[in-house]
Amino acid sequence: MRIAKTAPDALKILWKGKVFFKPKDVKTIEAELQKRGYNFNDKNLMMALKSSKFLTRKGDKKSYLYVQKHPYIEDDENDN
Repeated sequence: MRIAKTAPDALKILWKGKVFFKPKDVKTIEAELQKRGYNFNDKNLMMALKSSKFLTRKGDKKSYLYVQKHPYIEDDENDN
């Protein structure tokens, strides 16, 4: 099992695990990370979600949903 030391790396692990197949809100993403032992502060998590190249944000301010732009494949390992 790979350990993520940063919020962007933890999001990649969730992406690889197909968590973002369906849109998720921030609270659901935080809960999924906590189940895996990750507890990033809100600012770090929000910046990672916003800058992620494999996720897209939908919805209105304060009720955003995040969903994958494309499925994870092994060749995406070098992508952010």
